[in-house]
Amino acid sequence: MTHISPPTSHIIGVLDNGPDGLSPAALGHIARAHLIIGAHRTLALFEEVFAPQAEQRDLSEGLTKVPQWIETARAQHLRVVVLATGDPLCHGIGRYLIGKLGPQQCEVIPNVSTLQLAFARLGLAWQNAAICSAHSKDAGEWSTSAGPEHGLYPVLQTVRGNDLTALFTSPENSPDRIARMLLAAGLGEELTMSVAEKLSTAQERIIPLLPLAEAATQQFADPNVVILQRRQKNQNPAVLFGLADQQFAQRKPDKGLITKREVRAVSLARLQLRPDSIVWDIGAGSGSVGLEAARLCHRGFVYAIEKNEADVAIACQNRQQMAITNYRVQHGKAPEHLANWPNPDAVFIGGSGGELGELIQRCLARMKADGWLVMNFVTLENLSLATDTLKALNAHWDVTQLQANRSQPILHMHRMAAENPVWIVSAQRGDSSE
Repeated sequence: MTHISPPTSHIIGVLDNGPDGLSPAALGHIARAHLIIGAHRTLALFEEVFAPQAEQRDLSEGLTKVPQWIETARAQHLRVVVLATGDPLCHGIGRYLIGKLGPQQCEVIPNVSTLQLAFARLGLAWQNAAICSAHSKDAGEWSTSAGPEHGLYPVLQTVRGNDLTALFTSPENSPDRIARMLLAAGLGEELTMSVAEKLSTAQERIIPLLPLAEAATQQFADPNVVILQRRQKNQNPAVLFGLADQQFAQRKPDKGLITKREVRAVSLARLQLRPDSIVWDIGAGSGSVGLEAARLCHRGFVYAIEKNEADVAIACQNRQQMAITNYRVQHGKAPEHLANWPNPDAVFIGGSGGELGELIQRCLARMKADGWLVMNFVTLENLSLATDTLKALNAHWDVTQLQANRSQPILHMHRMAAENPVWIVSAQRGDSSE
């Protein structure tokens, strides 16, 4: 007996000019299909092409249902076509379906991406563009207190790190909402926004190089895509590590409440940070350690807490001034708020508020297996308490004493002035704290 394989399903990229935008081969697959799956608006564009008995399924019924629809139809040896916008493998349904059904069951026939069309309309080369999508469910308006849990956070991080960004929008996560987010993040003077509305239709409109403040107050026709350009390519990218103390705003009684550069550099090195590290900064002060960590962990996030309200305001000021978007500081006294933070890859304790022993235990218990806890102390009592606690927890630890001397002018010469010595305690959890 000859085994007949079910027909291959076709995922076909389409545009809003309907049949005019497809090849004869692609139109032939649609005309012969027994089951056609697509968004309501897309299905309406091709109704005249469908076979009279063809069944139509609307994607609004649920994306997760689509693989089962296809498998059921294939089991009955029915031909299936999925209509997707533009290139189905560029932030489209193609990747999802191939992941569920396997590449042998799906053939993708791509079209011109709507992003490609938008760049062409603007006469703008796009080989260096970063591509991201706001096609998630309604994420709501962005606020400076938002973090990785917000649906637009990946978009913000992509835009912040690139000179040219192409963005798929959605009716809810619209260009004006994106502009308001970028303004709140301190990027308003750096970027312009171009919007391409209703591409490949009689209502097509291209709005180039809008200032973000202007885009934030406008309404745009859907569907649309967005191109974000940095006004001036930065010829001198921001320093990631070893910022001067003077670059941070500080609350200054007798001395600036800040972890000095020499101590900060060694502490950050001992944290063993990675691009995607989740970092806790306990006793944030002016935010210097946490903000430098955020620069190093551009795909991660820094959660900070500070008990002094004036210092919280200064840390927020430094975050805004540096346009850092993967850092959030909260007013409170640890261990308050820690239960709501994700497990960390690294923890820095610059101040404990009298809860040092409990904090060490909690941090080691929550820390990921290969994570590091780094603490700074200037008193013998806190150093002793920390090492005694680490011993009791059977942690792996070491202590570095750092004594820095900085040159100071004296007449026409220089002398060395000593900074306060600091003990840097670095620890990883042992068997009893796992």
